[in-house]
Amino acid sequence: MKFILGTKNGMTQLFRPDGTVVPVTRVQAGPCVVTQVKTAKKDGVNSIQVGFSEQKKFRLNKAKQGHLKDLPIVKILKEFRTDNAEGLKRGDMFTVNTFEAGDKVKVTGWSKGKGFQGVVKRHNFRGSPASHGHKDQLRMPGSIGATDPGRVFKGTRMAGHMGDAQVSVLNLEVVEVDPKENTIYIKGAVPGAKGSLLLISNVNGEIKIEIEKSKEDVKEETPVVEEKNEETKEEKTAEVKAEEIKEESDNNTK
Repeated sequence: MKFILGTKNGMTQLFRPDGTVVPVTRVQAGPCVVTQVKTAKKDGVNSIQVGFSEQKKFRLNKAKQGHLKDLPIVKILKEFRTDNAEGLKRGDMFTVNTFEAGDKVKVTGWSKGKGFQGVVKRHNFRGSPASHGHKDQLRMPGSIGATDPGRVFKGTRMAGHMGDAQVSVLNLEVVEVDPKENTIYIKGAVPGAKGSLLLISNVNGEIKIEIEKSKEDVKEETPVVEEKNEETKEEKTAEVKAEEIKEESDNNTK
């Protein structure tokens, strides 16, 4: 599966090539670093731990400093469960290039906290009539159960704390990806306030993450190719010399 962490930067609109206007949410996503790869055999679960949002080292405790040794100092650590983590290892970096326009994604965030709310706002109750003896009862919940049991049943919709909960929205479309600004434009609204954390993953189960190679990795790879080329050149020269020796021996026998 594809996955990345980001922050919500508000909503805007984009124009498609045919001129239609699309309302989108602008998400500042990545770059992210793989901080740990967990397996069911060793850790009891198949998952990948991803870090996001760099910060100063002195803000971390000793345990987290040891966990992030030789890695960027990240502020947020989240896990994504996946059964196919081949090719990923600790220290790999990936950006918004993992996603493409047209991808269907699942966005998980934390909704805005509304505090203590009544049944009209919390559960969309219509309220009581505004006349005929309903003074001060317009937004009241009304009856909450039968008198025979003498108790309130579990799950009865009543007033209470609203919002500040984890919410997931499925099948949202990626409209545009901007690698230069590390931004993903997702069609429609996503949960959470501006600046809140979002977990973005694709709906399908296939894994496809484009790992960004560091300069050191590229330097290490180039000499290997040169050595192979040198070996092939030496083999060719040896073959040519062997053919020349055979020709001279044949001429001598004649």
